[in-house]
Amino acid sequence: MNFWSLFYNVLIVPIGWLAFHLLSFFDEKVKRGIEGRRNLFENLQRDVQRLRPNAKRIWFHSSSMGEFEQAKPIIAELKKRYPEVEVVVSFFSPSGYDHSKNYKLADVICYLPFDSKNNAEFFLSIIHPTAAVMVRYDVWPNHLWQLKQKNIPIFIANATFRKSWVRNLPFIHNFFYQVYNSIDYILTVSENDKKGFQGLKLQHPVIEAIGDTRFDQVWRRSADSRTRHVLPKHIVDGKKIFVIGSSWLEDEVVLFPALIECSKSNENFLTVLVPHEPDEQTLERIEFMLNGKISNIRLSSLADYNSERIIVVDSIGVLMAIYQYAHVAYVGGSFRQGIHNVLEPAVYGVPLIIGPKHENSQEAMQLVKKEAAFVVTTSEETHQLLSKCLHDELFRQRAGTKAREFVEHNIGATERFLIRLAKVL
Repeated sequence: MNFWSLFYNVLIVPIGWLAFHLLSFFDEKVKRGIEGRRNLFENLQRDVQRLRPNAKRIWFHSSSMGEFEQAKPIIAELKKRYPEVEVVVSFFSPSGYDHSKNYKLADVICYLPFDSKNNAEFFLSIIHPTAAVMVRYDVWPNHLWQLKQKNIPIFIANATFRKSWVRNLPFIHNFFYQVYNSIDYILTVSENDKKGFQGLKLQHPVIEAIGDTRFDQVWRRSADSRTRHVLPKHIVDGKKIFVIGSSWLEDEVVLFPALIECSKSNENFLTVLVPHEPDEQTLERIEFMLNGKISNIRLSSLADYNSERIIVVDSIGVLMAIYQYAHVAYVGGSFRQGIHNVLEPAVYGVPLIIGPKHENSQEAMQLVKKEAAFVVTTSEETHQLLSKCLHDELFRQRAGTKAREFVEHNIGATERFLIRLAKVL
């Protein structure tokens, strides 16, 4: 055991384990993650026993649901080209596991065990992967070091480099060097991310910028979504539709005055609001905020639709399909902690309105640069921009075309990734 492995396992792992369990007393999500890992190895052994013992097997690990969306186009194409290959999928987060445990293209779905040396060794001895694919940034040292020790090829798909002054400290820099130097292929989403990893002066990995598989995934999902008719034709025909996707309270406080004003001056204006968390408490809060100001109805009650001006979506899993109706869209989170997925509306050729907190998304920043997305900070700015999109058809179409072309021009990362993965198959 070298110094860095000793440092990590003697100091970091016990502290991490203790912090994780203490946090479970205050955080329901963490508690679910701990409970979900009970009997992990027994369940995993049972599931793996059903697989073919000598099959080639690819292990995909994602932190959560968002990262797994980036793995899906790779897995789908992998299964299409190599149907005999088995796929094991693991998650760190309970939200990722819970939303994906019925994913049909995976042969085994499980939690990643806590990153101790013994856990990592036992986990790999059960699943016997031919290769391992970490998605984006969720890499765990003991699992990586055990993979390297067993000469199992390691890939990072959609690798992104998180800049931090802490990483420039010599001790931390050397630790990250030891972790990332264990990997065989670091396949980044951009040239900037590639330069970031090159800055670690890694000697072993192949570092290449091949693009982002999220573009392939959103392109594929948009084709599927076009076959889903979530909103009845008689409701949407002749309407100018504003879709608000994944909204939080902070977004709604800014948006509601603007859409109310637009509704007063535009008879054919319809808003479809999709809250990020459509639980009953959120739905009642939204209805209270709109009460007496503008008529609204829940999606589940559309059989009783009577020209209401806002449809509040009270179910999950329909946002991607709803974006297809939009003439203009707002992507939520950008007045809160950070913007959600801007590619989902962009793929339909929809101009985007976003708030100031969008720098967590490279795609959002690029869409702003291309004048396909527009930043607002107040209700007044939102009203002006929304009115322009509703009345200036040339402006709206030009911005929407740029949004769709941005997605189209970035398709292909899945193919480029599989070329590299095929070397081990």
